[in-house]
Amino acid sequence: MKITTIGIDLAKTVFAIHGVNEHGRAVLKKVLKRDQMAAFFANLPCLIGMEACGSAHYWARKLQGMGHTVRLMAPQFVKPYVKANKNDAADAEAICEAVARPNMRFVPIKNVEQQSVLSLHRVRQGFVRARTAQANQIRGLLSEFGLVIPQGITHLAGRVPGLLEDATNELTGSFRQLIERLLEHVKELDRQVRELEAQIRVMHRENEVSCRLARVPGIGPITASALVASIGDAKSFANGRQLAAWLGLVPRQNSSGGKNVLLGISKRGDTYLRTLLIHGARSVIYAANRKEDKESWLHNLLQRRNANVTAVALANKNVRVVWALLTHAREFRSDYMASASAA
Repeated sequence: MKITTIGIDLAKTVFAIHGVNEHGRAVLKKVLKRDQMAAFFANLPCLIGMEACGSAHYWARKLQGMGHTVRLMAPQFVKPYVKANKNDAADAEAICEAVARPNMRFVPIKNVEQQSVLSLHRVRQGFVRARTAQANQIRGLLSEFGLVIPQGITHLAGRVPGLLEDATNELTGSFRQLIERLLEHVKELDRQVRELEAQIRVMHRENEVSCRLARVPGIGPITASALVASIGDAKSFANGRQLAAWLGLVPRQNSSGGKNVLLGISKRGDTYLRTLLIHGARSVIYAANRKEDKESWLHNLLQRRNANVTAVALANKNVRVVWALLTHAREFRSDYMASASAA
């Protein structure tokens, strides 16, 4: 019997396979080692479903090169199809069932370039977190001796050396050496962050699409580079609202009985991208408060909502603008809406 659909439960070394025929009847249940995957799927063209987890994009590209149709799905969308206790075989069966659903949502498959750019962003993000943690540790250790340093990385470099050189405080020699070592670690992490940012900016300047997105107020080179690498083909989203929902910038719902209840944003999707967009929106709000343009959409919204709600609303708007620019290959124009209304 011809196999039409296969579900693969990915792992490091052992892969569970579940295949069905055109009638949905199970005709294949198998466990493969990593070195057996290529030979098994070489002459078996069909629809293949996998969860979007570790190494999923690699295997998706590999299987697509063999002529298969590959679909990646978010794990939370596959979980409801697990019928019994969780194990590799049950997961593979659930994936095979989920990939055949007509209304299933799929994850775009990333190419090698996209994964490379996102790797830079992830490593940079890790260095930033480590730098913040190390700075907080220095601040906490000094506070135990009554030396309070204001929040912010810049205050460490400006004030800690002076405290270490001050002979009037009660810091011991070993403690001073410890703080010096931690401060050097912060400087090294900061250097790593700056080097990665410079590398990301170089890649941004070489990408025409990323340069177009960076012209949108609130989107800089770092955010534009991450957006291009994460979204891929924007036409996979029906409209800008779907892209905003994919990034978790739309309200959460708790509606029932015909009563619509909208809560805070859903916070689904990529936390890193959402954070960059909201921080960029905050910078636009700060600049708008200095200009005091009372006729702008942003100024009117600030009169009705607080700054946090306005920042999220502006980030949502920017995402919709990004979708339009990517889908229609347009250049950003700040007066686009005004000219369209005049016409």
